[in-house]
Amino acid sequence: MSLFGLGNRNQKTFRPKKNAPSGNKGAQLKRHIDATLGSGNLREAVRLPPGEDINEWLAVNTVDFFNQVNILFGTLTEFCTQTSCPTMSAGPKFEYRWADGVQIKKPIEVSAPKYVDYLMDWIESQLDNESIFPQKLGAPFPPNFRDVVKTIFKRLFRVYAHIYHSHFQRIVSLQEEAHLNTCFKHFTLFTWEFRLIDEGELAPLRDLIESIVQV
Repeated sequence: MSLFGLGNRNQKTFRPKKNAPSGNKGAQLKRHIDATLGSGNLREAVRLPPGEDINEWLAVNTVDFFNQVNILFGTLTEFCTQTSCPTMSAGPKFEYRWADGVQIKKPIEVSAPKYVDYLMDWIESQLDNESIFPQKLGAPFPPNFRDVVKTIFKRLFRVYAHIYHSHFQRIVSLQEEAHLNTCFKHFTLFTWEFRLIDEGELAPLRDLIESIVQV
């Protein structure tokens, strides 16, 4: 497991990890990510490697960040329940409702664990759709690829926002706050580098984000 793995002490994940796209440069770019992360320089790790295709870079990182959130949420599944978190929220001012535009077209209010369940199912369906995330070498990315990636990152951010607002003390008690903070810093620097999340969406964690991007 990479720098962001939880080690042997806790290998629990919310669902099985996804592998990087294999038919394109996914494996090569994944090695680049792991190598730059190993250096500890997160700002360098998020930058597009010279000569690489931006969509390839977005694709392999999307898989990586999906796996990171999957692992993080896996540590909280027994604490984030329909009883403890009846709505998907990030503090008293921000509540998120679920819609995927296909099976659920009108946004519905769901518990936080149900929202994350819907979200992970939806992201997996995007990652497994070769017309969106092509596996074959040279296969084109769709014109709306960046829009799909932006929606994935916007929704993954909501999981981070919920964790920080509702479960941070639990994370501290598990002694995982350094891991959470490093994961979120990596996520924030990547989304900031490629402008993947509109600033209005970042409001629940604005102070934390500003401290990350201004350092």
